[in-house]
Amino acid sequence: MQFTQEHDEIRRTLRTIIDKDINPHVDKWEEEGIFPAHEVFKKLGDAGLLGVNKPTEYGGMGLDYSYAMVMAEELGHINCGSVPMAIGVQTDMATPALARYGSDALRKEFLAPSISGDYVACLGVSEVGAGSDVASIKTTARKVGGDWVINGGKMWTTNGTQADWMCLLASTGDGPAHKNKSLICLPMKTRGVEVVKKLDKLGMRSSDTAQIFLDEVKVPVGNLIGQEGMGFVYQMQQFQEERLWGAISSVVGMGRLIDQTAEYTRERKVFGRPLLDNQVIHFKLAELSTEVELVRSLCYRACEEYLDGADVTMLASMAKLKAGRMVRLVTDGCLQYWGGAGYLWDNPVARAFRDSRLASIGGGADEVMLQIISKHMGTLPRLENR
Repeated sequence: MQFTQEHDEIRRTLRTIIDKDINPHVDKWEEEGIFPAHEVFKKLGDAGLLGVNKPTEYGGMGLDYSYAMVMAEELGHINCGSVPMAIGVQTDMATPALARYGSDALRKEFLAPSISGDYVACLGVSEVGAGSDVASIKTTARKVGGDWVINGGKMWTTNGTQADWMCLLASTGDGPAHKNKSLICLPMKTRGVEVVKKLDKLGMRSSDTAQIFLDEVKVPVGNLIGQEGMGFVYQMQQFQEERLWGAISSVVGMGRLIDQTAEYTRERKVFGRPLLDNQVIHFKLAELSTEVELVRSLCYRACEEYLDGADVTMLASMAKLKAGRMVRLVTDGCLQYWGGAGYLWDNPVARAFRDSRLASIGGGADEVMLQIISKHMGTLPRLENR
């Protein structure tokens, strides 16, 4: 990919905010189990970073997707996975369909304040019984007069306890599972919306992940994003950007972890010489670094094809699959070379080990990525390929 001064400026601007307003507080936020999303998002919004590739009419920069990818990559400089994930939900998971298909009124009400950082957004897709299998969601929205009446619940909702609105996927008809879903903008303070609890997770500690109940929740029919019954299609498009975001956002973090491990093993003496002098260690770090660059290259290729208007479902799935597996190999491999120090809770390698495990689960598990890739290859059994 060819980067411009504008790409570099986005990197510099974001890095300044990370160094000044985010990283100094990460340890405290991780200990408390939550970060101040409105405060952080407002700083990012004031810098224009929450709408890099969103329309200028609603406060965005109007740039192409390569700039959004640069921002996602730079988020890897944050000293945890939680805050980048929350930002990614705001920019690449809950808002793309609204920006692309929402009415002018809807975009003014929900997209503009999300770009400015005044609103925190969350994505309501996964449920207790439907995670990667999106077509199986049970949440419903039926028309009653001029309202949608929504019933059901959502699970694993990032930003869920702090969000102002949710991009909600619900069944709005009785047709085939892939054609009866719709996306709806749901204000979180609406009567009948209950944040049941903040989930206690293995990693991503400062990200608030919630379980949410929806009981006879009424929102105007005008809160529908795009066309009724197109929600599944819109969400699959959002998944493309989510999966690319997940892959590219892991690259810098993996590189930093390898560098930190090299530095630690260079200083750590065992049997009278630096650990790093052992061939098995410096060869392993070289191999891991090579694999990380391959993930970066795959993401860049997918981005270029996406900019050309191609369907990058297979490439995005490959990037997500490879990144999820690589980040597990990198964190596990590096932790081994830190020895007992790497097993301490507050060690950056231990935090990365915990946070990174989600990469092969969230946004579509590895097994779902393999299924998608197989389908595009034409090797998925016919019964599953319908």
